[in-house]
Amino acid sequence: MSNPSILILAGDGIGPEVMGEVKKIITWYGDKRDLAFDVSEDLVGGCAYDKYGTPLHDDTMAKAQDVDAVLLGAVGGPQYDNLDFSVKPERGLLRLRKEMDLFSNLRPAQCFDALADFSSLKKDVVAGLDIMIVRELTSGIYFGEPRGIIEEGNERVGINTQRYTESEIARVARSAFELARKRGNKVCSMEKANVMESGILWRQVVTEVHDAEYPDVELSHMYADAGAMQLCRWPKQFDVIVTDNLFGDLLSDAAAMLTGSLGMLPSASLGAPMANGRPKALYEPVHGSAPDIAGQGKANPIACILSFAMALRYSFDQGAEADRLEQAVEKVLADGVRTADLLGPEGGVPVSTSEMGDKIIAALDASL
Repeated sequence: MSNPSILILAGDGIGPEVMGEVKKIITWYGDKRDLAFDVSEDLVGGCAYDKYGTPLHDDTMAKAQDVDAVLLGAVGGPQYDNLDFSVKPERGLLRLRKEMDLFSNLRPAQCFDALADFSSLKKDVVAGLDIMIVRELTSGIYFGEPRGIIEEGNERVGINTQRYTESEIARVARSAFELARKRGNKVCSMEKANVMESGILWRQVVTEVHDAEYPDVELSHMYADAGAMQLCRWPKQFDVIVTDNLFGDLLSDAAAMLTGSLGMLPSASLGAPMANGRPKALYEPVHGSAPDIAGQGKANPIACILSFAMALRYSFDQGAEADRLEQAVEKVLADGVRTADLLGPEGGVPVSTSEMGDKIIAALDASL
């Protein structure tokens, strides 16, 4: 039987640096846990444009369709700001999401106890926080037609259309309910059914899927604006939140800052199952390419490392090994090891990007 396959697209800015630490951990799993992967690498974003004249070459797209999981670093940089919209680095990432049909975006917001003081909220509100936001990723207002800027009379009008089909809502709802069964068995669905017809349909379809297929999961509904308020008031009331593309974009960024550092947050984008039963999947840190610190060894690799932990759990059915990696990260943070973004008033042991990776590998060794 062949090994599971991974395509690494490190991208731009700090992407290659943080992905370098993931590659070390992938090697560790092969050497120490007899868990080998067939790894290939290619380009995406600005570096792909520099070489190919496009942010994602067709051959790279074909590779992404064939592997079990794609690991992506980050894309973009100020040197690409003046490119035509069609070839900006971010278009490479959007093409991956669209052509792989990655409709379910998983954004965990987890606050390690050692970093609870970094949040803008009180420590008792966020310490131990572990919630998952499931955002619909391939439809909604970002993709609906008609759209554009038109002339109407003597002024311009901007148009975007919120559009969802029953099947699009149902499949992301199933994704949320399946996740909840493996967590706290609670789903809160968020929309604006009080003012939007798409929200009414969203609530109806989520309820229908729940009643027919997941009656064992606790389901609640909340208006998205009230959900944002509750995330800031008492986020630990939630387990899994499922919502549409626009509200998911807003709510996941708000939840991200509850944890205190974007450098800590992974994500997964999942699609339909392939022939082998695994979902098409792309894993990436939430943070951007941070060109201001690229090449300086200051980047925090933890979000990228935790993205690989998500790949272990959701693409490779290695939940115990995902736990092992997450616990190694938690142990290193509890020991006070800190990259530059995590050095607060209480200090800590300052380390570089590669040193943080080495510390996590040492913690993995200690776990055996």
